Amino acid sequence: METRVAVMSIIVENPDSVEALNALLHTFSPYVIGRMGIPYRDKNISIISVAVDAPQNEISALSGKIGKLNGVSIKTAYSGVISSE
Repeated sequence: METRVAVMSIIVENPDSVEALNALLHTFSPYVIGRMGIPYRDKNISIISVAVDAPQNEISALSGKIGKLNGVSIKTAYSGVISSE
């Protein structure tokens, strides 16, 4: 199986979506290398960065599911590194 390394940049503007976001990230936890969350209290948003190493279809599936959450924006940047497991 080929995997890629990617970074997902997530901005949460609706605090009610945090629980669903965390549930999705937990579901995909085998692929998560690490994550960093920064609460930006002055703007009432959260900025989250998630590094993953996963098959392309799994990265796309997670990104799509996160993007459907209310008040959540996501962009994914892919590395050129593709590995076979």
